[in-house]
Order: sequence, then structure tokens, then C-alpha cells
Amino acid sequence: MRQLLLVAALLLLLLGAMMHWRHRPLHAVPGVLAANVPEQVDLDHGNQLQRGNVTLATRAHFDLTARVLSRKDYSWGEDADLIPMDLVLGWGRMSDSDVLSKIDISQSARFYHWQVQQFPIPRREIETSSANMHMIPADESVKQQLAQVRQGQLVHIEGFLVDASRADGWHWHTSMTRDDTGAGACELIYVESLDIVTP
Repeated sequence: MRQLLLVAALLLLLLGAMMHWRHRPLHAVPGVLAANVPEQVDLDHGNQLQRGNVTLATRAHFDLTARVLSRKDYSWGEDADLIPMDLVLGWGRMSDSDVLSKIDISQSARFYHWQVQQFPIPRREIETSSANMHMIPADESVKQQLAQVRQGQLVHIEGFLVDASRADGWHWHTSMTRDDTGAGACELIYVESLDIVTP
């Protein structure tokens, strides 16, 4: 029994090491990697998509190329099946390694946090050139692609900003601007396609 527990512990340790290696951060080339701001086309009359018991109302077509500043996977909780991952994405000078080396970035409880000792760029630029975005994969293929994303990579994402709701009254609204901060400032993206971009 003791040997079995030891083998199980070693297997878990090996699995953890493999996951860490697979998702280890990449060291990107210097300079601004994603110069353009996200492109958003608001929809006057969006569609409704059904994901199990969740209704997704499309609010805008969304297209962005951005650097992955952090990723956080979720495997439990009511919303984990719908939104298995959050990505903190940066564009403009928030995709520049020199700037990012002076900013500590973390994620917890669906929020994105950052800290600086001294601002490498203005505070407002950090706030408007980066965001925590909740990823809703359109299908299993997109979900698998999302699972391969690593911090430091440049990604191109296309899909829709959506509001999510259930018949029991639960709802989650997407942000419709990159200018907001705090609770409610995250984008809910229904991801139809995702590509890794070579800088």
C-alpha cells in the first residue's frame, strides 16, 4: 500500500512538471509585438447561441492580435465548463518585453492584477492596452488550441463579445470598451478561431 501511494505521488509530481513545462512562458523578441488595438464592430441585432443551459447573446464582432501576458485555467465552479480559461492580453506598448519586465502581472478569481515599483509607461496606458478576457471556445478544436497557448506568445483571436445568461437568473455581461477597469471590465469572448502568430 505504501509503495502504491509513493508511485501515485511520483506520477502526480511528474504530471505537474509536464504541465508546467508545456505552459512555461516564452521569451519574446524585443519591441512592440502587437501594434494595433482590438477591432470591434458592434451589432445592432446580434444572434443567440446556446451552450447547454447558457444562452449567449452576441454584442459585437471582435478581432485582435495581442501578446499573452498571463493565463489562468479553471476546471471547477459553475462557469468553468463555459469559460475554461482567462487570458490577460496586451497590445501597443503592453506587448513590449522591456515594458513588461517592469510590471508584475497575476490572475486570481477571474481578475487580473498588476503592480509596478515605478511606471514604465503611464498608468492609463497600462489600463487601456491590456485586459483580462474570458475565453468561451466555440468548439472542441478551439478549446484544444486554447489549451496550448503560452504566456509570451502572440495570438490572433476572432469571435464575438457576448453576454451570458441562464433561465435561473444568472448572467454575466461582457465589457464593450477597453477603457474600463475593475469589476465588470472583462470581455467575454466567444472564440471562433485562434492562431499563434510569429512576431
